[in-house]
Amino acid sequence: THTLAALRVSRLANAVSRLHGDVSRKMWGGCEPICPITHITNAQNKKYWADAELDTARATVDLAQLQKHKRTLKERLFQTVADQTGRLFDPDVLTIVWARRFAEYKRADLITRDRERFQALLGNSEHPVQIIWAGKPYPKDQGAIDLFNHLVHLTQDHGNAAVLVGYELALSKLLKDGADVWLNTPVVTREASGTSGMSAAMNGAVNLSTYDGWMCEFARDGDNSFVVPPPPADARHQERDLHDLRATYHILEDKILPTYYERPGEWWNLVLNSMNDVVPFFDSDRMAAEYYQDLYDAPFHPGEARNREAVAGEPAGTA
Repeated sequence: THTLAALRVSRLANAVSRLHGDVSRKMWGGCEPICPITHITNAQNKKYWADAELDTARATVDLAQLQKHKRTLKERLFQTVADQTGRLFDPDVLTIVWARRFAEYKRADLITRDRERFQALLGNSEHPVQIIWAGKPYPKDQGAIDLFNHLVHLTQDHGNAAVLVGYELALSKLLKDGADVWLNTPVVTREASGTSGMSAAMNGAVNLSTYDGWMCEFARDGDNSFVVPPPPADARHQERDLHDLRATYHILEDKILPTYYERPGEWWNLVLNSMNDVVPFFDSDRMAAEYYQDLYDAPFHPGEARNREAVAGEPAGTA
C-alpha cells in the first residue's frame, strides 16, 4: 500500500494523537522494516478561535462575566439559526452542538437511534434542551449525504432542533462560541485526533465524547468534560453502538442536565476547568514547536539511511 511504502522510505513518521500512535504502531508493527512511528497531538490556534472576552473572564476567574458573555454568544448563534431555519432558540436553554465533517464512523445520528428517548429529550420541559447539527459530507460519500438529509428531515417537526448549512470557518466559530455541550460520538479508535472539541472548550463548551483521539489526553471525566466509557473490546458493531447510545443518554439525563439546571455553580466551575485545561497543550504553538523539534529537526542517524537503502534493495554504503 501507499502507507507501507511511505513508512519504509521515511526516516520518521508521526501519528496525530497518543492513541493514534498506539493504534498505528499496532497496525503496522508486523510489517517491518518500517520507520519509527511517534505522535504529535493535533491542536487549534487559540488566537483565532478563543473569544477574547470569554478568555479574559477565564483568566480572571470571573464566573459571572463568563456566564453573561456566553449568553451573548449564544444569542449571536441563534440569530443564524433563526435566519436559516426560522426557529427561535432560547439562550437560557442548554444547547448541544454536533458539528464537524459528516462521516459514518463519526455517528452524527447516534442520539437519534433511540427514537423514544430522543423524543423525550427534546420534549423535556423541566430540563429543556436545544440541539444543532452542522457539517459537510464529502461530495462522493453518499452514505454521509443520506445521513445529513435524514437529520434535516428528522428535525423538521421539532422547534428546538436544527441542522445548519454552510459549514465554513465563520459558522464553525459561531457554533463553538454558542455551544454549551460539544457532542462527539466517533467509534473508538476510528478518530485519529479530532480538533473541534479543542476550540469549543476554549469558548466555554463542555465536551461530551467517546474516549477517542485527543480526548484521551484531555479528559477528566466529570471535572472538565464527560466521557462515554469504552464498550467491551469484543463488542460487535451493533452492541458497541447500543452501549455508546445508552451511555450517552445516561450522561445527558443523569449528569449534564441536572448539573446545568440545578447546580449552576458546579456547571460553571466545570466550564472553567475545561477552558483552563485545554490550553496551553492544545494550542497550536505547542504543536508547531513539536513538529519542528521532534520531527523535522530531529537528529539524523546514519543507520537510518542504511535501513532505507536496504529496503530499496541497495546494499548499505553503495553510491
